[in-house]
Amino acid sequence: MASSTVTSAQPERPPRPNLAFRRLRGKRSPAEFAAAVRRAAREIGERVSCDARYVGRVEAGEIRCPNYAYERVFLHMFPGRTLTDLGFAPRSSVRGRQARTTGESRGAGEPYETYDAQDVRDTQDLYETHDNNEESDVLRRAFMTSGATVAAASLGPLGLALDAAAAGRPTRRAGTGEAGALEEAVRRIRLLDDRHGADGLYRRAAAPLRTAYALLDAGASRQATADRLYTGAGELAISVGWLAHDSGRFDDARSHYAEALATARMNGDAGLEAHAFCNMAFLARDAGRPREAVRAAQAAQRAARPLGSDRLMSLLALREAGGWAGLADRVGCEQALARAQAFYGRGPSDTDPEWMSFYGEAELEGLEAQCWSTLGDWPRAARHARRAADLQDPHFTRNLALYSAELADDLARGGRPDEAAGAGLRVLDLLGEVQSSRIHTMLAGTARVLLPHRRSPAVSTFLDRHTALPRPA
Repeated sequence: MASSTVTSAQPERPPRPNLAFRRLRGKRSPAEFAAAVRRAAREIGERVSCDARYVGRVEAGEIRCPNYAYERVFLHMFPGRTLTDLGFAPRSSVRGRQARTTGESRGAGEPYETYDAQDVRDTQDLYETHDNNEESDVLRRAFMTSGATVAAASLGPLGLALDAAAAGRPTRRAGTGEAGALEEAVRRIRLLDDRHGADGLYRRAAAPLRTAYALLDAGASRQATADRLYTGAGELAISVGWLAHDSGRFDDARSHYAEALATARMNGDAGLEAHAFCNMAFLARDAGRPREAVRAAQAAQRAARPLGSDRLMSLLALREAGGWAGLADRVGCEQALARAQAFYGRGPSDTDPEWMSFYGEAELEGLEAQCWSTLGDWPRAARHARRAADLQDPHFTRNLALYSAELADDLARGGRPDEAAGAGLRVLDLLGEVQSSRIHTMLAGTARVLLPHRRSPAVSTFLDRHTALPRPA
């Protein structure tokens, strides 16, 4: 029995429409307003996945207070206004629990109050849909303590299911709170990878993935929630697979991608299937299996075609081009690159998957550079790699380092050692913020190519700094 100090559950109040937010949208459609939110996020270095559905939930009052990323974006869009001016409830009223009243002061390293997990079990019904999902403890605490923290506790309330199973209690079904937390965990992993690289994240990401699949096994209270859980678990498997992939653990990556593909097919999720095949094609190319890369990319295109996303078809054509380049089939590669450019030129749409937020002109140039590099056309590869580095948003350090490393290698192999050393030094300057075995491996190859040119002052400086670089664990 719950402690007598716990108040009985109150009947759930219907959400109150957010009319102030609706007025701010004006004559723009929800999709147009969502696009404006995403643009504003990019302006301040945030990455949010706002879509028409999210805007509708805000206006319907289902989201009483946005998470911190959305808060920063909204206040950037509407300077001089507060969250209350935007029609949201005060943050303290939607935390799902009362603040401590003991008068204890919080330490500088603990921006949120601590609480006992048992209290949550007593007061929170996981079957119910709560109006504070966007501001639950998991979404506030997840990944916030450091740039490379993806601990098992990142999925907070999701762990309740595992805790119950471990204690021999019946595992409660997952609700929309768990589905939302899972989706947010995927977003945060992607954001941290963009900024810091995979090496410091991979080992910490396995526990949340196990929790996600335990939730699938426990079942969900509604079919719509079950579908979100399947998609979220599959996307998390792909994200963890990518962390393994980028840190050189190819066998682990292959296993995670296969798990995501199986999840997609069990749930009839064509979008997730296309994503899984997309990453499998990329992995096959990097693992030296170019024919498999071509076939996986073609399978991804078959799955993606009914989805109506030209940007997705563009990326998948690039994955196919990478496979043809690995087979030394220049004609096949050029044809796939032409399709990628044509699809990309049709522009973005509301059907573009959320996970493709990384795919812009910089990534297009970078992947084309890799194709020409594989084919041995160093000048052409360097030209595209330079454009990729110039176009990349500097907030996303990992990709900036990746494109610069590609440029350094292409210049070195193309007989331009001093320029290659300059590009390599720029990568070394970024490695304090980035942990990526892929980038370390590329730099090591560039250093080997530049060794015969060590008498050049620029090359000598690069080689000395590279030699002194701490090797990744």
